[in-house]
Amino acid sequence: MRRDFLPFTRPSIDESDIAAVGDVMRSGWITNGPANSEFEKSVADLTGCRFAVALSSATAAMHILLKVLGIGPGDEVITPSMTWVSIANMIELVGAKPVFVEVDRDTLLVRPDAIRAAITEKTKLIVPVHFAGAPADLDSIRAVAGNIPVVEDAAHALGTFYKGEHIGRRNASIFSFHAIKNITCGEGGMFVTDDADLADRVRRWKFHGIGMDAFDRQNRGRSPQAEVISPGFKYNLTDMQAALGLNQFRRWKKINARRRELAMLYREKLRDIPEISPLGDPDYDFVHAWHLFVVRVTSPKIGRDAFMNELKARNIGTGLHFRCAHLQKFYREKYAFAPGVLPDTEYNSDHICSLPLFPGMTDGDVDDVVAAIREVLA
Repeated sequence: MRRDFLPFTRPSIDESDIAAVGDVMRSGWITNGPANSEFEKSVADLTGCRFAVALSSATAAMHILLKVLGIGPGDEVITPSMTWVSIANMIELVGAKPVFVEVDRDTLLVRPDAIRAAITEKTKLIVPVHFAGAPADLDSIRAVAGNIPVVEDAAHALGTFYKGEHIGRRNASIFSFHAIKNITCGEGGMFVTDDADLADRVRRWKFHGIGMDAFDRQNRGRSPQAEVISPGFKYNLTDMQAALGLNQFRRWKKINARRRELAMLYREKLRDIPEISPLGDPDYDFVHAWHLFVVRVTSPKIGRDAFMNELKARNIGTGLHFRCAHLQKFYREKYAFAPGVLPDTEYNSDHICSLPLFPGMTDGDVDDVVAAIREVLA
């Protein structure tokens, strides 16, 4: 058994990241400033979008987006239940209704036919999720959506490509830079779009509804006190956070390449363990960002939760991404959901487990995880 604990994930922070944050702290401009602007431009350039807006979190981006689009009581937003609850929570908090749809049993990516079946005259937005770093089938989703806006939940998808284009190229998208993501700001998010008006409104809503942020006023000669155009939130990203994200962004290819190496090593070493079933790949051209390495635990001798506890007892950390949203207490009770509504989602919710995956791992760490899995299943 390992002597030291192997966590499910660990941020890939190096000395250059620490120095970049230190430089901002010594600069005298620690909040929304030049690092934000450069970080926004870098992400916009990667996605091929014209505009990017840095925010305090991906959840904040979703909240603002719903407000900007005027979504509220009587409206419906379609999204898979196999995702983190932040999307559903924001939909609820603006008074709209989340409409949960089914995912593919093998890939956990949202099914376009399920989206089609859920569309009503009340549908105002569709939010597909690029799960674990693999892209949803955007061409099919766009065809199904018609004139209904599609905004991609790309929280797992920095470095994910769909049919040769980086995620976010053709739809507004939201990225996350939370501590466990491939690159991090500690906390942070980014909204990208080609729509100038939409970008301007998101930017306004992130900072009290004021037409200019502090950095704009300082550098462009605006008056010290800009006017409130409409009430807004306080969801801006600090320059200390942006500096960390920007410095990490410069090596995203290296980070993702190592994550892929580890994922392929897992696939090779787990191939002969039938009780452990990794997620399948979609059947179209794509590049996986490998945010997570998710498996299904299908042993008749031990359930998923007990399996995770046994690995923990052997100094192996794991994660659970995710328990389905529609059967969590609030949504189950409010909408009277019962087991069986989304069978493929629920099957995976009961069986999935995320194995350790981060660039600082060694090949020997993977060997330790697989050895512990064999021991537990034996």
